[in-house]
This record gives sequence, C-alpha cells and structure tokens, in this order.
Amino acid sequence: MKNIVILTGAGISAESGISTFRDANGLWEGHDIMEVASPIGWNNNPTLVLDFYNKRRKQLLEVKPNEAHYSIKKLESKYEVNIITQNVDNLHEVAGSKNVIHLHGELLKVRSTMYDDLIYDWYGDLSIGDLCMKGYQLRPHIVWFGEEVPLLHKAINIVYDADIVIIIGTSMQVYPAAGLAGYAKKNAEIYYIDPNPQINSEIAIYQRLKVIRSVATIGVVELVNKLLNEI
Repeated sequence: MKNIVILTGAGISAESGISTFRDANGLWEGHDIMEVASPIGWNNNPTLVLDFYNKRRKQLLEVKPNEAHYSIKKLESKYEVNIITQNVDNLHEVAGSKNVIHLHGELLKVRSTMYDDLIYDWYGDLSIGDLCMKGYQLRPHIVWFGEEVPLLHKAINIVYDADIVIIIGTSMQVYPAAGLAGYAKKNAEIYYIDPNPQINSEIAIYQRLKVIRSVATIGVVELVNKLLNEI
C-alpha cells in the first residue's frame, strides 16, 4: 500500500467558512496577528487573547468539513494516509481522517502555562482563573509566533517516508512548515493544489511539482478521484 502525506493550510478550511491568519493587511478578524498569536501578546493582554480564541472556538463548533476534507478521507480505502496540517481546527477529524498531526496546535484543546504536557479538551470559553490540575492558568493549545513547533521532527519523518505528497491551500511561505515538502524522497510524486500557488524556483522541490490551480473543493476532489482510479 502506497503512503500519501497531505500537507494542508488555511485554504482548505477557508471554504468551510473559517477565517485565515493571512487576511488583508496582516489582520485576523480585525486584530494584528502579534496581539493574539504571540507570547508577547499573551503577556500584554491575556484577556484579549482568551476572548479572541473563545470566539474562534465558538465559530469552529458551528462549521462543517467541506468536500475536500471528505475526499481526503476516501484515500484511506486504498492508501496509507497521514495529514500534517497547519490548521488549528478539527475538520479533518470530523470528516473521519484517522492520522492527523496539528503542527500549530488545536483550537479545541488548552494547556497549562507552566506544564506543556498538561493538555485538556476544551469546548467552551476559557477565562482568567481557569487552572490546570497543578494550579496554573490555562492558555490556548496553540503554537504562537516565536514558539517552537514540537511536532516538527515527527512530521519530517512522516514526509520522508511518503510515496506521494499533496500540498493543499497553503502559501508555502511560512517556515518551518513551508520546508516540509523538501524532505520528500526524490522519486516521490508531489502535487500542489491552490488557486494562487506561490512557487519559488530556487527550491529544488518545486522543479518536480505538479501544480493544480484550483480551490480545494474542486482540485482535491479531482486529484483524489484520479489517485483512487489508478489502483
């Protein structure tokens, strides 16, 4: 059974109605990203940060996966599939995908500000005074700008074993996630699905890229059908 690794970004979730980090003027829902997605922002105004993620969490519970998410799930019938996503939503899981790594954390989880391994499922509002089992304030389980990406090395190993890599809805400009495709084997097939693909000719990986200029709900469905029919 061939191994497919799928790298997803904001573009796949945007079609379900979820706002992206990279909206016009560097704002996310009217906020400067560094105000709500950095340790400095948290230290300066934790109430603002908590309110921001409370609203995002509420929004997530009101949206559903789209055809791209469901199509990816279909690949599991004939391939070993691993998803490495930059998204903090759970739409891949809701669509039924089994193996999902969240590089940048998960919106429906929170963790201790002191003990990174104390992580809790969380579906309602998170407030000042909500504490972990050891008595420290809880924070969103999100990898903010300036923080390490703890699952990066695991993701690199998964990409290295891939026979097929599919990149969906990401600018491929934000590191370290943008560098993951570079770890694919030289004989791996690589597809890039995005309506406005950002292709850097200086990166060797792009020389063998098969680009599909399309939104995820169209491009992913077409590619999945192609891959399923090949077996």
